[in-house]
Amino acid sequence: MQSISFFFRISLVSLFLFLSCSTVPLTGRSQLDLIPSSTMLSMSYQQYDDFLKENKLSTNVKQTEMVKRVGRKIQKAVEQYMAENKLSYKLKDYKWEFNLVESPEANAWCMPGGKVVIYSGILPITKTEAGLAVVMGHEIAHAIARHGDERMSQGLLVQTGGMALSAALATEPETTRQLWMTAFGVGSSVGIMLPYSRLHESEADQLGLVFMAMAGYDPHEAVDFWERMARQKKGQAPPEFLSTHPSDSTRIADIKAEIPAAMKYYKK
Repeated sequence: MQSISFFFRISLVSLFLFLSCSTVPLTGRSQLDLIPSSTMLSMSYQQYDDFLKENKLSTNVKQTEMVKRVGRKIQKAVEQYMAENKLSYKLKDYKWEFNLVESPEANAWCMPGGKVVIYSGILPITKTEAGLAVVMGHEIAHAIARHGDERMSQGLLVQTGGMALSAALATEPETTRQLWMTAFGVGSSVGIMLPYSRLHESEADQLGLVFMAMAGYDPHEAVDFWERMARQKKGQAPPEFLSTHPSDSTRIADIKAEIPAAMKYYKK
């Protein structure tokens, strides 16, 4: 009887996981998706507003205008790509926003719903508008591929047994907060989340190349940017098996291999 009960539970879990999958645009990979998009967007908008209240927006008008200009171009490219692939419904509740904050960090991110932040510390590495498009395309690709949603789903399944996000927020707020931070790259550790993080980075590189190409930026610029980034952090990067990102050499080689496909979307 115990054996039957065990296998019944396993079957239910398997069915639950099967019914809770979505597909990543372009790559076609199936991903775990336990959280309604509306819930993630609501949380994202609140977190984004809180971040902007706590961090100083750049007063450099020229750089700020560049961030917004590149952001709008990538946004239009994303909307076109999704429309051509009959996926526009995935963007229906997006509220795009592009901001530059004053920080020495070489960082950038995009929360669900198209909420983008660029840190001023990355601009000396991007150097040009095309270099910024590499970063913007990559970060927006994370949101379009719902990588944050997937990480949250994985975390909820592992740490709360698949508990609904609303219930987790009510009963385990600190655990849920940590899951959110991990999902959007605010922390990392060696463990179950790590392989997915490297996979997400590779997918974002691939999809980001397409977005920047459709926005009118040469995908070859991605190689130059990541080579500059590699020089910037030379001697500081951890071994690849301990990193949530592919090694610089692996990433650059993979990007070079993806450029011919991305060039088919290039619109000068």
